[in-house]
Amino acid sequence: MKVINQYQKFSKEEIELRAMDVIARVNQKRKRPLKWPIDAGHVAEALGLDMDCGYIDPDEKGAIAAMILPTERKIIMNEKSLELPKGFEESSIAHEIGHWELHIDQNAVSCIEEEQKRGVEIAVEPFLCRSISSQQGIEWQAQYFAGCLLMPSFKLEEVRRGRDLTKWKHLYAMRDELGVTISNLINRLQDLRWIYIPKGSKQIYLGDAGTKA
Repeated sequence: MKVINQYQKFSKEEIELRAMDVIARVNQKRKRPLKWPIDAGHVAEALGLDMDCGYIDPDEKGAIAAMILPTERKIIMNEKSLELPKGFEESSIAHEIGHWELHIDQNAVSCIEEEQKRGVEIAVEPFLCRSISSQQGIEWQAQYFAGCLLMPSFKLEEVRRGRDLTKWKHLYAMRDELGVTISNLINRLQDLRWIYIPKGSKQIYLGDAGTKA
């Protein structure tokens, strides 16, 4: 039985709404709303996903950043990924949550779990997550979801107050407040058209959306 959804195109707006839905669902289970920097591992656990890490061998397609064991509801991070700075770890976990929400058929997972409780053996292959450097298809979707989860628009509006988005010093301060990497932040702000950085340049310009705030 397949537990992977057929590939579907999602707009940026649809992905952001899915990330906001996760934040809302997690907050419903808490006495106090989530605070930033957000703990992606805590979000995963609130969604019923266990976290683990270990060495994951590459296969014929290359390195595997992480894997999801659907019927065990477990995310396994490649221990090599955890050697990177904290912001990378949070982004990687949020990326896997994106795969769980966007690409795994959770109804099918529940059906298999019920069959397994009855003693029926059903083999389910792990969902392998490739390097986020391959920004295509489902990997791009999961990484965009991660950015929306860790840096939702309402939080970005809050942390940008009193700051000049064209100054690197202010962007690094926002990075620290959000607990992400500077590249994650830059990509998110450019996706929102708040800023624009020409390729090969370090000069920051306000984007058309950034001038309106």
